[in-house]
Amino acid sequence: MLYAVIFYFSPVAVGPLNNQFRLLMLAGIVITTFLIPALFIYILYQAEAVGDLRLEDQRERTLPFLVTTVVYGTFTYFFYWKLDQLATISLVLGSITVAVALVTLINLFWKISAHSVGISGVVGSLVGIHYKFADTDLFYPILLAIVLAGWLMSARLSLNAHHPSQVLAGCLLGLGISFGTVWWLV
Repeated sequence: MLYAVIFYFSPVAVGPLNNQFRLLMLAGIVITTFLIPALFIYILYQAEAVGDLRLEDQRERTLPFLVTTVVYGTFTYFFYWKLDQLATISLVLGSITVAVALVTLINLFWKISAHSVGISGVVGSLVGIHYKFADTDLFYPILLAIVLAGWLMSARLSLNAHHPSQVLAGCLLGLGISFGTVWWLV
């Protein structure tokens, strides 16, 4: 969702790209940041290395989070060194990699809400790009992302998947890293 919004609603942040290149990049992002980690978690589940696909047990989250960090880091490296014309996308992807790495580290001691980190990272990145590039076309996507963030964090609380402190910590971590990265590095 985040990259589609940036590619199609904020061309000033990524520069002129033809539609075929955008679709290719979006497909690559979906494969590496969603499908590969999801497939790995499913393989762990089938091998009975994790008890369920929701990864509710804090101890069972470490290996999937670590693998996700490596996958994101590899993809960030590829973007940064091989696609230098997409510097903003590389930095946003890098901020997500840092956030996932911190979630992995924090998870060793405490169960933080990775969902809150993720959706708040979307909000922080969009708000940062909005202010950095004075991009008014992002107003409605930002509004939608904020509503989705509220729904998602409320759902995590309603499902008793997390305590309020875990959801709040995830929200602050995601917002802080993503907004800070865009604001100071882009």
